[in-house]
Amino acid sequence: MTQPRHARDTDNGRYYHDPAGGPDLVSVTNVLATAIAKHALLPWAVKLTVEHVIANLLSITLRLVTEPAAVVREIKAVHRDVKETAADLGDRIHTAAEQRLLGAPIADDPEVAPYLSQFDTWLTAWGIDPEQHVEATEITVLHRRLGYAGTADLLIWLPTGPDRKPELWLIDFKTSATRPAKSVYPENTLQLAALRYAETVLLPDDTEVSMPKVERTGILNLRAKSHALVEMPAGRDAHRAFRGALETTRWLHAAPTTYPALPAPGQDPAPRRRVLRKAA
Repeated sequence: MTQPRHARDTDNGRYYHDPAGGPDLVSVTNVLATAIAKHALLPWAVKLTVEHVIANLLSITLRLVTEPAAVVREIKAVHRDVKETAADLGDRIHTAAEQRLLGAPIADDPEVAPYLSQFDTWLTAWGIDPEQHVEATEITVLHRRLGYAGTADLLIWLPTGPDRKPELWLIDFKTSATRPAKSVYPENTLQLAALRYAETVLLPDDTEVSMPKVERTGILNLRAKSHALVEMPAGRDAHRAFRGALETTRWLHAAPTTYPALPAPGQDPAPRRRVLRKAA
């Protein structure tokens, strides 16, 4: 996965370095990964694993005799490999979309091409001129008072107000090879709310401006053969919910991983080993 500017990986997930010298700020995606249960992940992982075993049943059966440990490692890695491959493709699609908006050269990537074509179709359908309508792309936002930071994919003006008046949208790109273009997750709303109500935007030279007032938020789902812009209700209520997850994350990241065992009353906390003697 690509590393946003100022972001770093820690034992507790991703945090952002504050260029102003303050304490590190937990990333929005780290909060969601730590405090929000992903109920669909376990069935998805089981499905992938079972399909792999069935598709390779003969080979796996034969190899179990000679290299059982290697077979177990391979089976356990199936869902992780698929997830990492999908994440890598998503990163490349994000990069290509950003380069399109910036008018920068785009690498020839056959896997990315169909998704980028759908992105171009969306730009054309909405009459978007990147130089005129794009406010910012891939920007780091901070909320120092609450202690979090994140990266917003796109701030853009779209003609969605009364009489097609332009409104400022905060949009996050999501990619998938299997999910329908109109599908979203509830935590997407929390992510958008956290970014929307951040206090500060970092410019490329690390100077700061206040976060502009975002009027609407949405997820732009990009698929190989379709796309959809899904508006999300990322208001103050969603931000309060995110703040609850933030508090949970902060507590979990600070909590010890081990605690001392409590001895029974009158028991020596470190009992000496007794040597049993055989009866004469």
